[in-house]
Amino acid sequence: MSLLVVGLSHRSAPVELLERAALSGERGARLDAVLRGGDHVEEWMIVSTCNRVEIYGEVGTFHGAVTQMSESLCAVTGLSLEELGDSLYAHYEERAIAHLFSVAAGLDSLAIGESQILGQLRSSLQDGREHGHLGSALENVAQQALRVGKKVHAETEIDRVSKGLIERGVALAEHRIGPIQRARATVIGSGAMSALATHTLSRMGVENITIVSRTLENARRLAAATGATAREWDERADAVAESDFVVSCTGAVGHVVEIEHVTGGDRPKVFLDLALPRDVDPAVAVLDGVTVLWLEDLREVTESEGSRSQVHAVEEMVTAEVAEFVLNRRAASVGPTVAAIRRYAADVVATELERLDSRVELDDRQRAQVQLSVHRIVEKLLHTPTVRMKELAGSEDGSEYTSLLRTLFDIDPFVSKVSSIPRQVGGDS
Repeated sequence: MSLLVVGLSHRSAPVELLERAALSGERGARLDAVLRGGDHVEEWMIVSTCNRVEIYGEVGTFHGAVTQMSESLCAVTGLSLEELGDSLYAHYEERAIAHLFSVAAGLDSLAIGESQILGQLRSSLQDGREHGHLGSALENVAQQALRVGKKVHAETEIDRVSKGLIERGVALAEHRIGPIQRARATVIGSGAMSALATHTLSRMGVENITIVSRTLENARRLAAATGATAREWDERADAVAESDFVVSCTGAVGHVVEIEHVTGGDRPKVFLDLALPRDVDPAVAVLDGVTVLWLEDLREVTESEGSRSQVHAVEEMVTAEVAEFVLNRRAASVGPTVAAIRRYAADVVATELERLDSRVELDDRQRAQVQLSVHRIVEKLLHTPTVRMKELAGSEDGSEYTSLLRTLFDIDPFVSKVSSIPRQVGGDS
């Protein structure tokens, strides 16, 4: 079994295509059903966010699984393979592992270093468990990706990149609305980026902050931690109308700030839209006195020397983690074969001792000595091949060596008992 990911993201597809490919509503359940009806994908996990739509799977064949995943995605979204075109990518084995680890580390996010993706991966993992299409192989990879993501945020300052986006947005906004401390601010959403924005504004001395979220309980928790005020989702138009500075990052499909939400007034208003697809209707940007800052307006933050340095440090960490994981995965894959060979040898010894018992009368002490001697011989004969096999398993050709040993010994490591044991060892007189 091998890991494969097929999908599209903000790096490969335009916003309009990502919106059409989003797995909102019943699409996720339909995708599960379609994948379940195929023959090439044994287990899978679906990651659908505002930035990406990806299917991770443990598969038996590359080409068959790519076709199954791609056609399944088309079946539930209504898109054709021609429409997806070059936006659809496929990564296999080591590249798939590296991609997942990079996603978990925040390297593949539009807002580099954001930690919200960790929660989204956990949700995807839990969904796979609950619906019964996640097995031990894929769970192991996904769990390691989450550990890598947490390690990256604990041991590097990659979070500074996302924080820098908000700080730069505030700096640009102050050119229009004056000192941020005197502004009335609204944060739409209660995820990781929204929480970062709220804490940043609070730390900067903004006292009038309102949080609007589809999940009021989440908004209340964030408000309690930052001294802000929580409001119902249906009240966002009022909150926007009363604000000078609005930060939005919900991950919703479709606009959450429409032109009718932005009423008139004699004070300038600035929106900082950190979402993809965009939260703010582009029509809002043409209104008098209104400025909308998009992520592309903040590109200088992600391209700064400091950000590049942090990204490079995380890339090196991810590369090392991928190498270690792949090595351990290859080494683990040889375990069943080693165990099967040892079972084979043990069964041969047991069979021959039974034959000896039927022909030679030995007392318990003599039989124990014979058994011990034979066991030592077998252990010495198997020791070097076993060690060498584990060493070779870490190489790119490791699976071929393992396959060769299975062929030579005529064993299946995934059955509990060896099916064929030679009738004689060394011949009879």
